[in-house]
Amino acid sequence: MQIFHNTYIWIGSAYQHFVKELTLLLEGKNAKSTIASLDGVRAIACLLVVGYHLTLVMVQDIHRWSPQQLSPLVASLLYFGDTGVNLFFILSGFLLFMPYAKALLFENAWPSIRNFYIRRALRILPAYYVSLFLMILLFRPDFLHINRLGDLCMFLILFMDSSPTAFKQINGPFWTLAVEWQFYLLLPFLALGIAWLVRLVSKTPPLRLLALIVCLSLVMSWGIFTRYAGVNLTVPSTTTYQQPFPIQLFLFFCYGVPNAGLHGKFLEDFALGMLVSSCFVYAHEVGTDSALRRLLQRFSPLLFTAGLILLLVMEVWKYDLLRPHTWPFFDDKLTLYRYLGEFGWGLGYALCVTAILFGASWLQRPFTWTPLRWIGLLSYGLYMWHLLLLQTFTRLVTVHLLSWNPFV
Repeated sequence: MQIFHNTYIWIGSAYQHFVKELTLLLEGKNAKSTIASLDGVRAIACLLVVGYHLTLVMVQDIHRWSPQQLSPLVASLLYFGDTGVNLFFILSGFLLFMPYAKALLFENAWPSIRNFYIRRALRILPAYYVSLFLMILLFRPDFLHINRLGDLCMFLILFMDSSPTAFKQINGPFWTLAVEWQFYLLLPFLALGIAWLVRLVSKTPPLRLLALIVCLSLVMSWGIFTRYAGVNLTVPSTTTYQQPFPIQLFLFFCYGVPNAGLHGKFLEDFALGMLVSSCFVYAHEVGTDSALRRLLQRFSPLLFTAGLILLLVMEVWKYDLLRPHTWPFFDDKLTLYRYLGEFGWGLGYALCVTAILFGASWLQRPFTWTPLRWIGLLSYGLYMWHLLLLQTFTRLVTVHLLSWNPFV
């Protein structure tokens, strides 16, 4: 019995050491500065997208089941995973705006634009370019042809979401990296504009926070307006003729292509993340005396519940667009969803993220679970490669099953 006891203790100790070393390896030197629960939230965003693509493969490629076989509510749960990208954008807006929020609210040193661009480039470009050229060589060698040079350039400069012939080519999820990269390019200058307006108001943090909230509300409004304009400028009746060059520029930089799938630049979602970041920075810099902090801590369960309810409403609304008349209430609201749908998803996720950040340990604990955090820390590579690997695996399995004869 003593041998078993010692073996159990040794295995437990080895496991704890392994977890510690792997976590340190994944988090790097900045482990103490990370917000652990957000790693878990990032994992949820990644798993939502992976689950959505798995659903499409099961329904459209393997034909293992049909949405009609399930209750509408269950089916709608399986079809909302693509909105994990909205959650990614909320997290990006939150994390990247934190240094600017500190500078705006508390006169901290203004972040270096040069250092910001260098860090962002080193963060995503090396892995992106390596993955891009591997995918071209392995799956899409046609992009090496001279006729596809223009489309390839869109991938190289990360504007493939604005090109009708490059959008969702090579690798479907890449379009979100384009949206992300364009936000990186915009953020330092957007923050400078906001700073100019906020500093006109007051030097006291509470009034600056109020001014910052107003500015970010204007950014959200601009994001919704560009989506509204983009939807109306890309309907068939307006695209049968050559549009004026200024409108083409507007669509290229502010909306993207009208192809099927999510489109737009999602500035409203990034701004929601920036708003949550501003409140978080203010509450934590002021300390426990902050009325905002006490208020958000007290009502975090209510915020989380409200976020989930809003996400549920958006989920059934989205599914009714896919399967009309499932919920008749939403039948005549297709156009409204095109304008406000992404903002609705972003608001639901933003409420949940706010609740997690300010919530009690019982609310944060599921998102700080170590294996979930590992997925979050590895989510970039998983997100880039999962769809192509899933499609390749599906083709191999399908071919094998079609050629398999158990009687031979």
